[in-house]
Amino acid sequence: ILLTIIFVDLYFIMLIDLCFILRLFGILRHASEYKPGQKGSVSLLVVAGSGGHTTEIVRLMGSLSQSYNPRHYVIADTDKMSEEKIRTFEAEQEKSGSPSQFTIHRIPRSREVRQSWSSSVLSSLSTLISSVPLVFRLQPDIVLCNGPGTCVPLCAAGLLLGVLGLKRVLIVYVESICRVETLSLSGKILYYFSDYFFVQWTSLKDKYPKAIYLGRLV
Repeated sequence: ILLTIIFVDLYFIMLIDLCFILRLFGILRHASEYKPGQKGSVSLLVVAGSGGHTTEIVRLMGSLSQSYNPRHYVIADTDKMSEEKIRTFEAEQEKSGSPSQFTIHRIPRSREVRQSWSSSVLSSLSTLISSVPLVFRLQPDIVLCNGPGTCVPLCAAGLLLGVLGLKRVLIVYVESICRVETLSLSGKILYYFSDYFFVQWTSLKDKYPKAIYLGRLV
């Protein structure tokens, strides 16, 4: 058990170090003059978790303007519910007159519910391997996520695009409404590497000064 805990700790330390290196090189290599959408629409990659995560992110999508097009949704390959919610939302958008340009993509889930931490290391690596070619192909302007573990490898892939000089990708993280006192594991990692980090409770804003508090967003 002790070896498993040490192994998992080392994995997350390496993951954090990787995100830090990618973020640092991205800042050094690209100045802040790039503004997604300055030449038209904003390509958006949306990471949908299962259950409440998807419900929250879909509600948040409903408040965005029509300029966020196309929209690329990424869900876990074992997620049986999110695709229907996304398609229902996009159908409603189209009925209301908003352009419905969207795609849905599936990648391996980083960690299943009740999955052991030791086995989740391998599954997270599998997610990262699937995330890089997907993000490089879609080349979004923004990655929008709200907590599912799958979002960390996708954000790392977005940072890698900037490191390689291919495209500057903004990382926007919205912590789930259910997180009142502490951040999720994804939030604890992406707090240091996201361009915009939103929380929905003042208690989190007090603990994490970089966070942006705008009240309840979803």
